[in-house]
Order: sequence, then C-alpha cells, then structure tokens
Amino acid sequence: MSATTASGEVTWTPPVDVRQGTEIGRFLGWLELRRGLTFEDYEDLWRWSIDDLAGFWSAIWEFFGVVSHAPYDTVLADDSMPGACWFPGATLNYAEHMLGTSEDTDTVAILGRSQTRDDVDLTFGQLREQVARARKVLQDLGVRRGDRVVGYLPNIPETLVAFLATASLGATWASCATEFGARSVIDRFGQVEPVVLLAAGGYRYGRKDIDLSERVRDIRAGLPTVRAVIDIEYGPWRVADALSWSALLDEAGHTGGPREAQFEPVPFDHPLVVLFSSGTTGKPKAIVHGHGGILLEHLKNNALSWDLQPSDRILWFSTTAWMMWNALVSALLTRAGIVLLDGDPTYPDLGWQWRIAEQTGVTLMGAAPGYLMACRGAGLDLHDADLKIRMVASAGSPLPPEGYAWIRAQLGPEVMLNVGSGGTDVCSGIVQNNPLLPVHAGQISGRALGVAAFAFDDDGREIIDTPGELVITRPMPSMPVGLWGDSDGTRMRDTYFDRWPGVWRHGDWITFGPDGSCVVSGRSDATLNRGGVRLGTAEFYRVVEELPTVSDSLVVHLEDPAGGNGRLILFVALADGADLDEDLRRRIASELRSALSPRHVPDDIIEVDLVPRNRTGKKLEIPVKRILQGAPPDQVASKDSLAEPTSLDAFAAFAGQAQR
Repeated sequence: MSATTASGEVTWTPPVDVRQGTEIGRFLGWLELRRGLTFEDYEDLWRWSIDDLAGFWSAIWEFFGVVSHAPYDTVLADDSMPGACWFPGATLNYAEHMLGTSEDTDTVAILGRSQTRDDVDLTFGQLREQVARARKVLQDLGVRRGDRVVGYLPNIPETLVAFLATASLGATWASCATEFGARSVIDRFGQVEPVVLLAAGGYRYGRKDIDLSERVRDIRAGLPTVRAVIDIEYGPWRVADALSWSALLDEAGHTGGPREAQFEPVPFDHPLVVLFSSGTTGKPKAIVHGHGGILLEHLKNNALSWDLQPSDRILWFSTTAWMMWNALVSALLTRAGIVLLDGDPTYPDLGWQWRIAEQTGVTLMGAAPGYLMACRGAGLDLHDADLKIRMVASAGSPLPPEGYAWIRAQLGPEVMLNVGSGGTDVCSGIVQNNPLLPVHAGQISGRALGVAAFAFDDDGREIIDTPGELVITRPMPSMPVGLWGDSDGTRMRDTYFDRWPGVWRHGDWITFGPDGSCVVSGRSDATLNRGGVRLGTAEFYRVVEELPTVSDSLVVHLEDPAGGNGRLILFVALADGADLDEDLRRRIASELRSALSPRHVPDDIIEVDLVPRNRTGKKLEIPVKRILQGAPPDQVASKDSLAEPTSLDAFAAFAGQAQR
C-alpha cells in the first residue's frame, strides 16, 4: 500500500470468519435462529433495519437483553418526525445496564490516565460501589427524579461515577469541559437550571497548571438554582466553600449506605443527559437525550459497528463536552474496559496516546482525523510498539486517503479503520463502517444500521454519485427527546425539519455511491456555490494540506449578489520557514486546478498564523464567512467555544482592511 493511496482503493477486507468472530456476525446468527431471518449481505441487512423499524429495534432490545421493569406496549407507536413514540409503557434505567453483574465484579472497567495525578483504575465491582455511594450523596442533598446535576469536570472516573449516580435517580446530567470559560459554562448550564454543581478546582495540561478557582466562583454566581457545590478534589487545587466529594463518599459508605446501586425505573424517553451544540454559530442548543434511546443506540453502535466485546478495551481522547465522551463511556454496556484520558493529547509528543494504548492493552483506538494526519506528517513510527489494536475509529471531520494508507502501513492490513460521521444531535454515528464491509481509502464504508440516511437534491429527491444534503427519512430512537426549554417544539422543527417536513436535515454535505459508501464534504451551510456549481470544502483541504509548505487551511466563498462567481478565498497557515510568495501561490493554484477543477482555484490566497477550530477540532468556515461579510467576531462565536480564543482576530483584521 503506497503512501499516496488513491481514493477508493481497498485498504481492508472482512476476514473469511467474520460471521463467527464478530458481534454483528453473532447478531446475524441470532436473527436466523430466533426470527428466521437471513441476509445475503450488509446492504440487505441495512435495508431490513430501516424498512422494519419495529422488527429491527425489538431485535436489538432482545439480543442485548435490555432490562425493563415494565413491558412495552408496542415498539413504535408513532413514527412521525418530530414526535416519534418509542416503546411506550416500558420503564428502564440506562445506568443499570452500565455497571455489570456479579460475573464482572473483578473485571477492570475504567483505566484513568491523567497528567494531573497518578493512575486510577476501577473494577466493575468498585464502580458499582462508588455509584451506590454517590447516589446516596445526591439523595442526601435533595436530588430527586427530574432534577438536573451538572459537572464542570475533566474526563476522569469521578465524572462517570457522578453521571451514573445522577442517572440512577432519574435525574438529568449535563457536563462541560474544564477548558471552557465561565461565560460559556453559564450559557449552557443556565438553560437547564441545575440544583447541584460538581467542579474541579484545577488541572494540569501538559506543562501548564490551570487554576480554575476564579472560573468556578463566577460559574457558581451565574447559576442561582444551584443548592450545593461539590469539589471533586482533583490534584492540589481546591474549590472554595464547597463540599468534599471524597468525604461525602466516605460518609455514605460508613453510615450504612447501600453497597449496590439502586435504579429508578423511568419511561423510555425520560431525560438522561443534555448535550450542548458547539455554540460557534449561535447560542448553544441544549439537546435532550432519553434513557432508552441512548441505551439502544449505544448498544447497537458499540457492539455491531465497533465490535466491542468483554475482552476489549477502548481509548478515544475526548473531553466531557463532546458526544464522543458519552459514546466512549457507553462501551461499558458491552463490558469492554474504557480508558479515560485527561490532559494535553499531544504532550509530551504525538506518541503519548499510542503509548497509553500500548500500556493499557487497548484494542480499539479512537482518534480525530486531524490527530492521525498530524502523526503521519510528523513521521511517527509505531512499528516497534507492542500494540493490541484491531480497530482504529475516527470521526469529527473527513479523513483523506493518505490517512487510510498511514494506518495500514503502521498497524498492518489486519487492523480495520472505521471512519464515521454523526453528531451530538443523535449522539452516535449516521454513516460508518462495521466488520461486514470493506474499507475504501477516503470513503466511509456505509450507513449505520437502523439509520435511513440518504442524500437529497434541492427538490427533496434522493441522489446517488452527486453531492447533496444528508437527510434521515425515518426516526431513530436516539433522536432528541427535545431541546430544553422548547416547550412547543418550534426550535426543534426549525433546527432539523425546516427544509422538508418530516425529514431530518442533518446539515452535512454528502455523496453516496450505489453501494452505500459515502464521502462527507463538510457542513452543507459551508458548501461553496460557485457559478451554480457546489464544491465541498474537504476536497480543498486534502489537496492544499498535502503540500509540505502548508500546515493548515480554510476556504470560504463570498457570493455575488448579482449571480456571478463571487469571491473564493483560501486562508493558509504555513509550515515553519515557508513563505507565501508568488511561487507558492502558483503552486497551490496549479495543484487545485489539476487535482480538482479550474473552479477550485481561489481568487485570493491569504496567510494566517492559525486556522480557527472549535473545541472538537472542526474548522469554522461559517463564522469566518460571517466575519468577512461584516459581522463582529463576538457575534459569530463565543471565544470560549474556540480551541484558540484569538484565532478569529486575524480574519476580523482582514475584513476591516477590505472594507476600508
């Protein structure tokens, strides 16, 4: 496999024993034995999963042994979107499924690795006991079903314990990462009116010690509904005038508290967690996900797509603000172990995450495309590492073919690359791979089971081999229960169902092939429309960022009100020692013209120090475009939502110069 793998080239094929050695193979066997259903191939299975939603999701329920305290009346009482009604009558609890059984008591569930303190590992038995104690702590503080508990916390075991204790009570959890500033946290938590706040007083990020005491004070002042603040006592920092998490847990254990967690049975769509959108294009949406929807979706995704089994361990660097954290911790549903990683993901070097994977015996390694491409660009060599990885998963932005080639060259042809795309809105993947599908460089292998995903043209017709809007035409259980505070559903409809009533518009620009494979080209509202021809941003970046002199790039298109071609502007961050002279400008233009088309040649190529991204690594084309159209930076994106708070300043300066 060459280092310049062509798009579409096969980089992995399913093994001959795939139906015997994988969870999706076991599911197929179960369907044949229990339901009398047989499927020729994955496309056949996927088609059944969206045509017979009741049959598919009831099979997921039964196959994974969902514990229900009251039976459901029917699977799908109403298939309207929005407003689908799943499993009415059933009562269950997500947390009950996360803590294992007596058979798992001594199995390691959590491996906490941090740049702030020593390692912290918990078995399923220890996790159950801590959740039971934490549940009593919250009960003693007056937390009841329907209340909200929030955490301003890093990705550490205490965060997961607090989340599961909250869920066990039927209360609702929300979290923000510790790198968020006070204003961003208040904008999010303030919407849900929490009664308890858990916080860290500080943390270490690489070489830097970050004291959060002032931020926590401001957050506390901005949340008038909070009745109690708990300091989880992370590292040497302390939160002033707060209760001690460790002391509360100790007291709960010494006062005859239960050693095994109890669980409040709740309806299928009872609010489990509130996830927040990035807030880079407006006030963050408070997206409410229910117990049953997240339980079923994550059982399906983590077992049938990621192929997680009890002997596996997963590492996926994430903060507590990203839906990947929820997907990661839900690996406990499959009894796989999870590595919770906190700190600077590239400190002391790009190899840190791979070394943690080696030390902890990780079998599934999750990583953002930007991180994988940075490892490739730095020449990182993994051949001498004793890695047990059998799958690498990636999401968040498109991964170019060169990334596929690098994974194969470093880890071998047996390691499957599972690139997917989904989002906070469904808290899972919409399109992704699974062990039944081959991997083609630069492409996502197929649609996820139970997800009726298609590309639509402007007239709402399905299109193949042509870029279009990513839509979902039938309901998923993990679609939001609602948006917090949106009592009449107006904002929900305006967000997802504004274009075609009854059809979910996800906001991505996608091309499906006849076999179901696809390429995501970026956000549809950032798609470039030049002279009536739509151009995806991802293809620009693949070409430009392969040049050794370019380290990063961002492209925007300013439309011509008169209907002309408009102005296509490419911003580039250069490698050390490189200059944006006329020779480099000509080379960039030539590469884009030859690799893509003359329409892709920018009108202007501008140098910037860095490309703005949000905290999950996505480039911010839309905020930059709005700035260039005259909007003030503080109106298009909160600084706390940016990976680098000053990253929009250069674009504001450029816009100011252009207007003079």
